[in-house]
Amino acid sequence: MINLWCHDIGREHAANRPLLRTVFQVLMRLFSPRKTTLLLVIRDKTKTPLEFLTQALKEDIQKIWDSVRKPEAYKEAALSEFFNVEVTALSSYEEKEELFMEQVGQLRQRFYHSIAPGGLAADRRGVIPASGFCLSALQIWKVIRENKDLNLPAHKVMVATVRCEEIVNEKLGQFLSDKGWLELDAAVKSGPVLSFGTRLGAILNSYLSGYDMETMYFDEGVRTAKRQQLESSMLHHTYPALETVIEHLHVVTLKKFESDLEQSLRSREGFAASVRQCAQAAIAEFDAGLRDAAVKHVEWDTSKFRNKLLEHIQAHVESIRNAKLAELKANYEKLLSDALAGPVQSLLETGERDSWACIRRLYRRETENAALAFSASLSEFDLDQTISSEMVSDLRKHARSVVEMKSREEAGNVLLRMKERFFTVLSRDRDSMPRTWTGDEDLWAITREARLAALRLMSVMAAIRLDDKPDKIERALITALLDGGPLSQKRSVEFTYDPLASSTWEEVSPRDTLITPVQCKSIWRQFKAETEYAVAQAMSMQESHRRSKNWLPPAWTVLLLAILGYNEFMFLVRNPLYLLGLFVAFVLSYAIWLQYDITAYFRHGTLSALLTILSRLLPTIMDFVTAIVNMSHSQKHSANQSRHPPLLHAQSLMNQTWRRSQVKYQSPDSPSPSSSVDSNSGDES
Repeated sequence: MINLWCHDIGREHAANRPLLRTVFQVLMRLFSPRKTTLLLVIRDKTKTPLEFLTQALKEDIQKIWDSVRKPEAYKEAALSEFFNVEVTALSSYEEKEELFMEQVGQLRQRFYHSIAPGGLAADRRGVIPASGFCLSALQIWKVIRENKDLNLPAHKVMVATVRCEEIVNEKLGQFLSDKGWLELDAAVKSGPVLSFGTRLGAILNSYLSGYDMETMYFDEGVRTAKRQQLESSMLHHTYPALETVIEHLHVVTLKKFESDLEQSLRSREGFAASVRQCAQAAIAEFDAGLRDAAVKHVEWDTSKFRNKLLEHIQAHVESIRNAKLAELKANYEKLLSDALAGPVQSLLETGERDSWACIRRLYRRETENAALAFSASLSEFDLDQTISSEMVSDLRKHARSVVEMKSREEAGNVLLRMKERFFTVLSRDRDSMPRTWTGDEDLWAITREARLAALRLMSVMAAIRLDDKPDKIERALITALLDGGPLSQKRSVEFTYDPLASSTWEEVSPRDTLITPVQCKSIWRQFKAETEYAVAQAMSMQESHRRSKNWLPPAWTVLLLAILGYNEFMFLVRNPLYLLGLFVAFVLSYAIWLQYDITAYFRHGTLSALLTILSRLLPTIMDFVTAIVNMSHSQKHSANQSRHPPLLHAQSLMNQTWRRSQVKYQSPDSPSPSSSVDSNSGDES
């Protein structure tokens, strides 16, 4: 009951609104099923009709109710579900004392008969049995001390709460020590258990039925709440066992899926079809196991368990798919490597002009065939189109890498291949028959042909030509290295600069370059140095063959044999030093005869001529030896001077000696030096 003055209606503090808000907050902590009556007594009523005042007060109370914070379960609850709002009015005691006393008497009677039908306490849902009065009284006093106010819950609710709580604890203890439950829990820990949900549900139902029998006379709301509490507590203790059952089911189902998938793949069925079929069977079996393990008291969402199993199945499928794809890719890469490596090496070794054209045709044919077969094999894996296209593209890149790797490997052995090609062309004819150097062959033409073949081989290995783009590598190599070198006329006509004085080729990307121009020049120099001996050997064989064909001895041997006779000729052959001495004596005698004009000396007599010659012979020889010694210490003559025959040197020395001797030993009747020189000049002319 709340008293308020009539003129304070609508005000905040004067109308006791904070107090009413506090009353709502305290009473709402209980939410008893019994309604509470709010009796508003208006003092000193004015002429305003009571209906208008009642409507204004109820609107204010409704606003206060809406502003009060409520529990989530009763957030939308109406005021009428918990409170009965009644309004009465009392006249002014000073102005209308008799009417006031009469109205107070009527209000007193309402309190006297509050439990009568329609009275202030007509709602009897909160009554308790007499047997629970002692407990109710104790609880009332306990609440008074805890809350420090007199806003008490209903006695029936308190008694039902305490008693049902005791029964819940009793039943929970019995369940935890139940023999059937302990055996079931032990069986679950050791392995899968059939009909787990049925057996556990029977045990739970027995204890819930016992609870219902013992609490049937208590408050229904409290009894139901405590029953849910008992059920929740028992399920809480059984949840680990239920999780173990699901884990066993999960493991068994996953292992069966893995086994079924392996057998299906062994039977040569498609990968995607096998995965789909085995996954459907595994999920169906798992759902059946969940239904067998389910307890009807639990409303659980099985989707999370299914999703977990699907994740593990998908992870296993991904691992198997990746392994299969890696194996499939490795097989096709090996097939491509076997199909390309050997033929590419053979085509590069041939060194023909169409080698790269043949390699391109081989590369495209084998790559397309492998790509088509690989795409067909990938179709059974049900891959995304992007992933499938990317894998096919990787296979094509592998094919190109095989050709590039083999090309670079052969380019590293280009010098060896060039020498092999050169020796093959040089030593064998067009019919691959060994050459016999008879002396009639054009060795220069054969050597040029062999070097041209080696040079073409180097041009083939100089760059990778898988893109079918023209280049001038062969022409540049032939012009710069074979047609007279970098200063040749052909090079000056076709190239305005040295084509090999660069680190890159024209119209060839650095990525496709195997041998740079500078490296080609260095390799060619080394190649020529290592093949010169073979050419020289061929020339020597030709010369030997020519000599072997001429069976007659030289003409000088025939003449010498006719002059000397057989015995003297054989003596000189066995003793070649005598022949050398005779030759030197002849040369010296002939030179002296020409330079001294011996015939002029004998005109004055034989004896005087011999004496003159003997007297001049020793000085002439000494001058001749001195001139030779001086020449050995002089500077080296040019190559043309060194090639002059020894006779010219002897003649020049004799001329010098003659001039000196003419000055020293000229006879009175001999001609003057100038006339002698003139006569010699005349004789020579």
